[in-house]
Amino acid sequence: MFEQTTRQMLDFIEKSPSCFHVVKNVADMLEAAGFIRLSEEDRWDIRKGGKYFTTRNGSSLIAFNIPADGGNGCRIIASHSDSPCFKIKENPEIAVENCYVKLNVEKYGGMLCAPWFDRPLSVAGRVVVKEDGRLTAKPVNVDRDLFVIPSLAIHMNREANNGQQYNVQKDLLPLYGDFSAKDTFMTLIADTAGVGKEDILAHDLYLYNRVRGCIWGADNAFVSSARLDDLQCAFSTLQGFLQGSKEKYAAVYCVLDNEEVGSETRQGAASAFLYDTWMRVNESLGGSYEDYVRSLSKSFLISADNAHAVHPNAADKADPVNRPQMNGGIVIKYSANQKYCTDAMSAAFLKDLCRKAEVPYQTFTNRSDMQGGSTLGNIATTKVTVRAADIGLAQLAMHSPYETAGVKDAYYMVKAAKTYYE
Repeated sequence: MFEQTTRQMLDFIEKSPSCFHVVKNVADMLEAAGFIRLSEEDRWDIRKGGKYFTTRNGSSLIAFNIPADGGNGCRIIASHSDSPCFKIKENPEIAVENCYVKLNVEKYGGMLCAPWFDRPLSVAGRVVVKEDGRLTAKPVNVDRDLFVIPSLAIHMNREANNGQQYNVQKDLLPLYGDFSAKDTFMTLIADTAGVGKEDILAHDLYLYNRVRGCIWGADNAFVSSARLDDLQCAFSTLQGFLQGSKEKYAAVYCVLDNEEVGSETRQGAASAFLYDTWMRVNESLGGSYEDYVRSLSKSFLISADNAHAVHPNAADKADPVNRPQMNGGIVIKYSANQKYCTDAMSAAFLKDLCRKAEVPYQTFTNRSDMQGGSTLGNIATTKVTVRAADIGLAQLAMHSPYETAGVKDAYYMVKAAKTYYE
C-alpha cells in the first residue's frame, strides 16, 4: 500500500513538470470525480450537496464540496504548485563563439544550484496566443532531453571542491545546441504548443529536471524525484480530499502558486483568491457577511508543505530533540517567530486527528541559532482568519532538482487528510 501510493504520486509528478501542468492534472482528476468547473468571470450558482472547483492564472486551484445541510464551518488544506527552478527570459537565445547556442535564464525561488549541473533538462510551461479575439494560454512540455548545464572541468578550476559560488548569468545558462540551432528555440516551442511562432505573444517557460523519480534503498525505504516539495503534499492531500466523506463540514482543497517567491501575487496565498472564493460560495448559498465570519470561527486550515528530515551527513543542523525522520509520518511544524502558524490549540487538533487516523506524527522546530524558511499558512490566514497549523512530510535535499523522502509518508498523508475531511 505504501509503494502503490508512492508510485501513483511519481506518475502525477512525471505529468506535472510546471505549475500549469499541476493544476491541469488536478482539474482533470476533479472532473473525473464529478466536480463542476467554475469560471471566476461567471455568476456562480452553488447548491448544497454540490462539488465544484475554480482556477486562477492556470497555476492555482481551489476545489470545494458543500454538504447537503450546508455544513458547519469548513475544513481547508492548502499546498503549493510551484518549485524552485530556472525561468526562461524573453529573447532567450544567446549565441557563443559561433559554436553554441545557450538560453538566457534567471532563478525562480531559493534553489540549490549545484545539482542542476550535468543532468538532462527540458522546458515546460505555457505560451499565450490570441484566438477568436481572446488571449488564450496553451500548455507546453517538450517531452525529451533538450538541455544540459555543463560543469567546468576540475582542470580549469582546481578549487571547485573547496566551495563554489555560482553566478546565474555566467555559470548556469543551459546549453541548447550547436550553432545550427540558432533561431530555432521559439519555433520548437510553437510546434510543441501547436501554434505558429508568429502567434506567440508571451510565455512563461521553465526548465525542469528530466531524471525520473524512483523508489530505492536496501528495503525500498526511500523515494527520490523532482518537485517533491510540494507535489508530495499536493498529491496526497488531493487523494484524501477525494476519498473523504465530507459530510459534516464544507471541504476545501487548495493548491496555490508562487509560494517559493513569497506568495504575494494574485494567485498566491497572500492574494484574496481563497477569500474571494469562499465569500462567493457563502453569498451564493444565501449567507450574509455575519454568516461568513461565524463560519470561519468554526473552520480550520492545514498548510501542507514539506519539512526537513535529519540529514545523515549533517545531523548537527537539526534541533537537539525535535528531529523528524523520513517514514516517520506527519511532521507538525512550530516557530516562535510565526514562520509557521501552529500554536498549542492547532497542534492539539492535529495530534488528535493523527491518532484518529492511526497515522504517526512527529515535530519540527529549527535550531534556535538558525533561521528557517516559511510557508503559506500564516500568509493565507491574514486573508481568511481561521485557526491553522503547518504540517509537512520529512525530506532531504529540499529545493534540489532531485529530492528524497520516505516511501511510507505519502500514504500517511492520504490517511490523515481523508480523516480530516470526514
